[in-house]
Amino acid sequence: MLQILYRDDLLIAIHKPSNLLVHRTELDRHETRFAIQMLRDQIGRRVYPVHRLDKGTSGALLFALEKDVGRELSWQFERQQVEKRYLAVVRGHADDAGHIDHPLSRRPDDLEWIGEKVETAPQPAVTDYRTLARVELPIMVERYPTSRYSLVELAPLTGRRHQLRRHLKHIAHPIIGDSTHGKGRHNRMFADELDCRRMLLACVEMRLTHPASGEPLRLNCPLEENFTALLARLDWADAARAAGIELTI
Repeated sequence: MLQILYRDDLLIAIHKPSNLLVHRTELDRHETRFAIQMLRDQIGRRVYPVHRLDKGTSGALLFALEKDVGRELSWQFERQQVEKRYLAVVRGHADDAGHIDHPLSRRPDDLEWIGEKVETAPQPAVTDYRTLARVELPIMVERYPTSRYSLVELAPLTGRRHQLRRHLKHIAHPIIGDSTHGKGRHNRMFADELDCRRMLLACVEMRLTHPASGEPLRLNCPLEENFTALLARLDWADAARAAGIELTI
């Protein structure tokens, strides 16, 4: 059963666990579980996705219960009118705060027409971040006897595909567990030494305008148990709580 964060007559938001696809994709043909179908089966009616989360990312995922409402919500996301807050664990000691303004080439997906010419020129992409906590572990991963990591809060100001993952790689602080844009040695260390085998990226909050009432709507999402356990192991739980992030423990 998917955890429902919010529901009214028009909207429903869930906590999407890590390693669950939002919808069927040619990139993961072997997968048989999808958030859309699971939620439809759970509540007994159609739902309409209005945005996406990567397979490895957990957190708040919003759906519309009517097609027209879904279209309006999708416009809010496309116009960057939805504020999103993420939590991530990254390699290295990140600066206290930063503003990443780095254009990203468009990456078409399998939902676009096969054979259609897609414009892939770089598009504006902006992310703000701040560091909540840091740690230095007595474990050699590369050429140093210790390894450094940071807990960061991320606020994407644009909505490019894989924006956070690509931006963190751009500033040399890739997200732990990211098999595409991260560092394999560090990912393996977290799996072998810290029993963490997921991408450490989660959408913990969204703020938007309700499409019917026009009132502001705030959706908070607690961290998944495996993410919370990792924070506790690194003594970062208090730092996360201080930032207003809900834990599962």
